[in-house]
Amino acid sequence: MTHVAPEHPAYLWHNHHLLNWEDATGHLTDNWWASVGAVFEGIRGYLNEAEGETYIFRLDAHLARLSNSMRLMRMDCDSFPQDELRQATCELVRANGVAGDVYIMPLAYATGGRSFGAVGERVTNLFITSRPTTSTLGQEDHSLRAGFSSWTRIGDRSMPPRVKAIANYRNSQLASHEAALNGYDTALLLNHEGKVAEGPGSCVFFARDGRLFTPDLTSGILESITRDSVIQIARHVLGIAVEERPVDRTEAYLADEAFFCGTAAEVTPISSIDHYDLKAGAPGPITRELRQLYHGLVRGVNHHFPEWRAPVGLTGQPLAATRTATRVPW
Repeated sequence: MTHVAPEHPAYLWHNHHLLNWEDATGHLTDNWWASVGAVFEGIRGYLNEAEGETYIFRLDAHLARLSNSMRLMRMDCDSFPQDELRQATCELVRANGVAGDVYIMPLAYATGGRSFGAVGERVTNLFITSRPTTSTLGQEDHSLRAGFSSWTRIGDRSMPPRVKAIANYRNSQLASHEAALNGYDTALLLNHEGKVAEGPGSCVFFARDGRLFTPDLTSGILESITRDSVIQIARHVLGIAVEERPVDRTEAYLADEAFFCGTAAEVTPISSIDHYDLKAGAPGPITRELRQLYHGLVRGVNHHFPEWRAPVGLTGQPLAATRTATRVPW
């Protein structure tokens, strides 16, 4: 008998309560769509099959960045303390009973007030969703052909690129659409100084002559948690030198190898940039080693950085949710 996955999870978390999915409704006019204000996180949990446990990767770091994003966008972050969100995230994953890898998204948004109203007129809300996901870390043939976009990456003088604000991703969407129309798998964006910034939704690393280099945090990039993880793994586990600095477009063409990194991208090799094939192939030797180490690390198979893995608490838990959710209107 074929098992058909449900169209949606059984539960989500909203404003301090676990809800049945069907009860999570709101009115179309709750948001001012012309000036929608929302920030979010993308977080992954990875199943360790031997232990029967799912580990959420760098949960505390993601929740800290969410709080910073809310603060920068002048949202009420004090009403959603990180300890509560950490507990809620694990509770939600347990309740939804995902027997595998999971993608988790907390999203904070503002309702009420006027479209461009004064600070304090709008109410901050926050929900968390979780859903099954698939990792590509074990797929050796998975790589992307990238092309530089004609769209410029947003800069700190116009938008806050270092946080995950939903409005920022219109910039990424335009670049992605252009890349697809031009026959590429994905895009790379330059910043206002003409230096390499990042991909649409992922940071980028290059390898040349046995060292890694990546655009620094003042290049108009997200303060990426996966980027930070890769830097620490490369430096402290593999002993590879990593340079964080401005990167020229032509350096990308001359790199031995390159890869994207991010929660969704994980560590994804780049095979070519603007039809320049990367010399070491995809994945190159450094990328391959990083991918293998990252894969073992997020699943708790190796011992490095144990503080980065938050156990959900599935051990001894049934795979079906047993809790009755509270119905709370939006």
